[in-house]
Amino acid sequence: MRLPTGDGAVAVRPPPQRRRRWGRGAAALAAGALPALAFPAPSLWWWAYGAMVPWLLLLRTAPSGRRAALDGWLGGAGFVLAVHHWLVPSLHVFILVLAALLALLWVPWGLLAWWALRGAEHSPGRAVAACAVVPSGWLMVEMVRSGEGLGGPWGLLGASQWEVSPALRVAALGGVWLVTLLVVAVNTAVALLVAVPSVRGPAVAALVVCAVTVGSVWTWLEPPAPVGRARIGVVQPGVVDGPNSPERRFAREEALTRTLAGRDVDLVVWGESSVGADLSARPDLAARLAALSRHVDAELLVNVDARRSDLPGIYKSSVLVGPEGPTGDRYDKMRLVPFGEYVPLRSVLGWATSVGRAAEEDRRRGAEQVVMTVGAGSGPDLAVGPLVCFESAFPDMSRHLARAGAEVLVAQSATSTFQESWAPEQHASLAALRAAETGRPVVHATLTGVSAVYGPDGARIDAPLGTDRSAAAVHDVPLATGTTPYVRFGDWPLWAAGTVLAGAALGAVRRRSAPRPPGPPARTARG
Repeated sequence: MRLPTGDGAVAVRPPPQRRRRWGRGAAALAAGALPALAFPAPSLWWWAYGAMVPWLLLLRTAPSGRRAALDGWLGGAGFVLAVHHWLVPSLHVFILVLAALLALLWVPWGLLAWWALRGAEHSPGRAVAACAVVPSGWLMVEMVRSGEGLGGPWGLLGASQWEVSPALRVAALGGVWLVTLLVVAVNTAVALLVAVPSVRGPAVAALVVCAVTVGSVWTWLEPPAPVGRARIGVVQPGVVDGPNSPERRFAREEALTRTLAGRDVDLVVWGESSVGADLSARPDLAARLAALSRHVDAELLVNVDARRSDLPGIYKSSVLVGPEGPTGDRYDKMRLVPFGEYVPLRSVLGWATSVGRAAEEDRRRGAEQVVMTVGAGSGPDLAVGPLVCFESAFPDMSRHLARAGAEVLVAQSATSTFQESWAPEQHASLAALRAAETGRPVVHATLTGVSAVYGPDGARIDAPLGTDRSAAAVHDVPLATGTTPYVRFGDWPLWAAGTVLAGAALGAVRRRSAPRPPGPPARTARG
């Protein structure tokens, strides 16, 4: 469309159809970003139960499957950018590339949601099926993107419910995956209530089923029974920047640890990268740590981020230190942060180091998880399962440690690069899910906050150490026995979701191949 301007020139205005397409694309991008508000730091947990509705309604009204796929991709990009926006200082414009690539996972989900929601208009049965199919498809997206190389399980929708006690009890049954299924099912039912008046009965029934499921789990699944306590000290040095920061950080951690003397602690935990040199190559640091252990009468779990003297390459390792020095218990981090600790396909993507703070050299991986014995020979033993930073996001790793006999899970992390963002609060909240899933307490110790401790039921113990604190704190951590259904049966919600999708696919094939009823006989001139 051409419009005259004041100087006689002609301005070209995009046709209405193109403007509508651009507006719809912007709406999809924004709708996909809405669920981010349910995560810390806003932590509007209740928002999760309606945040997906605008996106679902948009997908339902797509004029074609091709448009639904595009809306799925744009919404997925909005979700990734919103949930991971704190990565911008490290990745800069590369975050746009990552978001566009990861969002491809939501293309089939967009098609699936479009097909299921439009089909719900035809019968109550298909409306009920949509409340199972749409969440199952979303869960498959979460499963695929939870791979380490694709960024890991950060921002799983179920993780937004980390402070809701009934949801934590559901996590003990089926992990964060089951919580995600229920959250998306509620969103789907609400979308049907809003958009399809003819199936409001089945939509309400789906909401009732979700509520009854949560209530039944809350009533039936008892919280872990306490069997004693462990006193664990957490040392958070705070921000230490500038020249010689590893040495100055070590000195501050040393000073804070000394304040724990006489407080009857069983273990003292330092954060990720709390020691900047290999202890075998720096016997002076090992001796200082051993002296600290004697001073507080407890072993220290530190984290060494350094080039090893006995193996090639840089490792991040949890190292247990006692009164005589390192005990020999050591865990080398197995799952590394893409771009932060290694660059995937460095020969192709190595240019990321020039536009952000990607790793200049790839860290090396450990071979297996380790359960450490604290207090061996000096009192009651305590079995501790260490995780390093990013690894606390992986449900299977904490589950493996619980099955291996860990009584306490310890996550050592450092999010100082993202100090003023939502990342520290998001990271600390993951420990609540891991505690509820395994029925084991989790100690989340960081360099610069947020450090927090959660009991075996996922409830927070004491006040956390925020990003503005440099302090040492002691927590009475309740221990528990027993095994949660999630530890016993694993990721069964993923298998259930796959079964639902397979059944939906089979039903669609049967409907397509079923013979259509014959039409009325043709009328002839003689008829």
